[in-house]
Amino acid sequence: MVSFEEARKIILSSVSVVGSERIHLLDATGRVLAEDVAAPWDMPLWDNSAMDGYAVNSADCGVVPCKLRVSAFLPAGALAEGVRVGQGCAVKIMTGAPTPEGCDAVVPVEETDNGDREVTLRNPVKKGQHIRVRGEDVQAGVAFARAGTIIRPPEVNMLSGFGMALVPVYRRPTVAILSTGDELVELGTTPGPGEIVNSNALALATAVREVGAIPLIIGIARDTRASHLEKLREGLKADVLITSAGVSAGDRDLVREVLEELGARQLFWKVGIRPGGPTAFALHGTTPVFSLPGNPVSTMITFEEFVRPALLKMQGHLRVLRPLFRVVLREELRKKPGTVQIARIRLEREDGRWYAAPAGNQQTSILRTMVDAEAFAVLPADSSSFAAGDEVDAHLYGNHIDLLEATP
Repeated sequence: MVSFEEARKIILSSVSVVGSERIHLLDATGRVLAEDVAAPWDMPLWDNSAMDGYAVNSADCGVVPCKLRVSAFLPAGALAEGVRVGQGCAVKIMTGAPTPEGCDAVVPVEETDNGDREVTLRNPVKKGQHIRVRGEDVQAGVAFARAGTIIRPPEVNMLSGFGMALVPVYRRPTVAILSTGDELVELGTTPGPGEIVNSNALALATAVREVGAIPLIIGIARDTRASHLEKLREGLKADVLITSAGVSAGDRDLVREVLEELGARQLFWKVGIRPGGPTAFALHGTTPVFSLPGNPVSTMITFEEFVRPALLKMQGHLRVLRPLFRVVLREELRKKPGTVQIARIRLEREDGRWYAAPAGNQQTSILRTMVDAEAFAVLPADSSSFAAGDEVDAHLYGNHIDLLEATP
């Protein structure tokens, strides 16, 4: 059995990005840049006005109030060629319009009487005010976004501002999801005696999609070697294979044995984590294979702690583990020493500190606790008892945006 921390190290050292592709910018939100991107030209491309107002020469504005003759008008999109700020003159200008020759300042319209033929400036004028200088944002040839950057609306704005319709991003891995067991029936079927609905496949597919990868549900492997061979062969065609159940030590737990027969190299089986101890990880060539327990709570916890970071790394993310923060326990918690326990918790904020209470009965049979959990408390292996008032590490679970302030 490997430790929780060692299992993560083995997994993350065994996976790498799955390649890159160029996609349309509109489809790139949330994807990770695969290359540094440099500016093809200066931004802005010319000196331009940052305000609606009047382009002036500050040397003409030494006395306040100052009256100047309005000699021209420059709207946004106009060319400044042939337009000049002469002595004692001003050019009415709109935001974004190129500044004309002889201009070294722009006076906002709010600081004038907004005259059309003659304008009165009410405040002192500082040279360079309200002018956006060519290249002050980004200069041509300078990288403004690095490989590993997650593309958000600000990146889309800048990329599109440079006319980049196609961008290089890391590819989304395909993830085959295989459930095992004669007791399983598919969604839409009312289970009979001894049967359960194959809910793990849908939960795992949702988790895979949520992390940005592409889920491929490939059905159920029945408790025969032939069925396992057929389904596992199919699953190994994907970039990643996840199986649920069939990984313990029972007579019908065939996953590890058949994977070995197909040439997979097992890197570990059994992890010092509760719930989720009978988790296995293997490589088939370079294809990672995660064999997760079949209990739904254990399946989702081991996906969160082991599979999610790997899928993020394969998509080029630089930060793959959720940030930890400290929580104060509301109640006493006990566990067996020697393993890390993942406790499902709810959070409350008081006096600048986070307090944690169990999200219900911590037995792995209580699926409702996963629905109610806002975070996971990570109880270290070297302790067995945690009193109310003790501080422990925790990380958020799921997309609890309202609680993101908890992270460092």
